[in-house]
Amino acid sequence: MTLVRICWVGLAALSFGVGFLGLFLPLLPTTEFMLAAVYCASKGSPRFEAWIRSRRYVGPLLNDWERERAIPRRAKFVAVGMISASALFLIIHLGEGWLRWAIVAVLVAVAAWLVTRPEPSASGGAPR
Repeated sequence: MTLVRICWVGLAALSFGVGFLGLFLPLLPTTEFMLAAVYCASKGSPRFEAWIRSRRYVGPLLNDWERERAIPRRAKFVAVGMISASALFLIIHLGEGWLRWAIVAVLVAVAAWLVTRPEPSASGGAPR
């Protein structure tokens, strides 16, 4: 294995690990890191890429996003719920000032963007 391939696989593993943590930690995105993991793995190890795509919780989300730029309703619900919990935590625990409201505004914008994404179709065509 060449040094370049080892670096790609290392980046893929790191991205996958951070994305996995994002499943459980608020404010840490999952999809972006999983997309990066698939991209990096495709450059370094097609077998690792196939393994990532075969994961039950990640594979369908990646396929829906790549095929239709769509996010399932359940994923939207979980993401917006975690974003809401994060915003509430920040409002309660972050000191007074503009920074708290700037972060909350970004979280609201991300939630609004998520909600406006289409849902995947059953056939890979029109939204449900």
